[in-house]
Amino acid sequence: MTDTATAAGLDPATLSDLLKVAGDPGFDRLQEQIRRTGGCAAPIRLSGGTKLLHPATHTVIHAYTTDTEPGGVLRVACGNRRASRCPACAWTYAGDTYHLIRAGLTGDPAKGTPETIRDHPRVFATLTAPSFGPVHNRPGNRPCRCGTRHPEGAEELGTPLDPTTYDYAGAVLWNNHASELWRYFTIYLRREIAARAGLTQKAAREQSRVSFGKVAEYQKRGAVHFHAVIRFDGPDGPDSPPPPWATLDLLTDAIRAASPRARVVVPAAPDHGVPDDRVLLWGDQLDVQPIGAFGNGEDLTEQAVASYVAKYATKAAETTGTVDHPVGNKEALLLLGVPDHPRRLMEACMDLDRAYPDRRLRAWAHMLGFRGHFSTKSRRYSTTLGALRQVRADYRAAQQRASLGLPDPDDHPEATLLVIAHWSYAGHGSTPGESWLAANVRRDLQHNREHAHEMRAELEGETAWLP
Repeated sequence: MTDTATAAGLDPATLSDLLKVAGDPGFDRLQEQIRRTGGCAAPIRLSGGTKLLHPATHTVIHAYTTDTEPGGVLRVACGNRRASRCPACAWTYAGDTYHLIRAGLTGDPAKGTPETIRDHPRVFATLTAPSFGPVHNRPGNRPCRCGTRHPEGAEELGTPLDPTTYDYAGAVLWNNHASELWRYFTIYLRREIAARAGLTQKAAREQSRVSFGKVAEYQKRGAVHFHAVIRFDGPDGPDSPPPPWATLDLLTDAIRAASPRARVVVPAAPDHGVPDDRVLLWGDQLDVQPIGAFGNGEDLTEQAVASYVAKYATKAAETTGTVDHPVGNKEALLLLGVPDHPRRLMEACMDLDRAYPDRRLRAWAHMLGFRGHFSTKSRRYSTTLGALRQVRADYRAAQQRASLGLPDPDDHPEATLLVIAHWSYAGHGSTPGESWLAANVRRDLQHNREHAHEMRAELEGETAWLP
């Protein structure tokens, strides 16, 4: 058995379970369930069933139960956005984010944004954290401050030159308040826009709107920074053109002026190592670039921006070397083998938790203090993730109606049926053999999707996006 497992690239336990799964009478149905989840790494197991009833006679049109399913359960995708947890569901989330951001750049009537949106001024802005101490980096063609030219991907990149003087408390407090700092930035941005237009804030709001879609990304040093698409709209949002004064230059200048004005004050906690009030600000490295319509020769195109945002929507603090789940104490960090720099950041969260209990720093230590959403947007930017998920759900429902020979209720309101469902949680995850099957399904699906995107991009003259 061991030699066979080695030849197949499997450990003996996985091979043994795979043979058991393959020999089960419900193997074909199990494979179909795995394919329907997209090769989800941690599927949710449900037990129960549904019935379709005629509303007048209560005649059962169709009934389904998990009693006949493999293991007596139905496997559904976990829906986790983290690529470290479930690459399959993260791929779907990245795709949704891509279409959400792109719809707000190119327009998509099917997603509620007109194509005239491409004529609105819009920029791609990156707001970063300030310095908490010098770190190893790659400053162009010059050597690092340590005197070494670090190669790409070197482990020491982003780590402090002197950990004993690095402001770990400031770093995690900044991460923890980053979302509030963004909120203040948007407030000052609207004020700066009004001032530059020579209008009151009320008049500026009556003539224009500012919409945005953003994503959070961790730098190697463990500090969060935000990438945001910021767009000028008319008073009715994307459906109306911005006023003549709402230019690209005005938007850019307003962003640069609003960034240093935004600030959050964290009160002192002398008994916990924070002797004075801390004023949290954005860093000096603010980047604002105009977004050009695709195909006009600009370096920063709509496609590139949407692809970039989608790429980072599925990543989190684990990219810095930390873990992707809560950790209870400092001893666990050593057992988990967390590298020195992220470990010190996580320890700082735990040390400051008693000073700021309402900030829940210990609970968010694995996120290095950050507790905000990774992908957010303003209300009128474009469609929503929920709407995109509903499209898939409606498509599946239409498939099921077609397979059962039932009419579409939109075309035949009188044919509306009652749905009675009862579901119970029966666990999550897969056996070793099922996990191996899911990984292969996921790999094949990803290969096919990437090939399809490349072919479509070649036909449309675009660059294929990859999450």
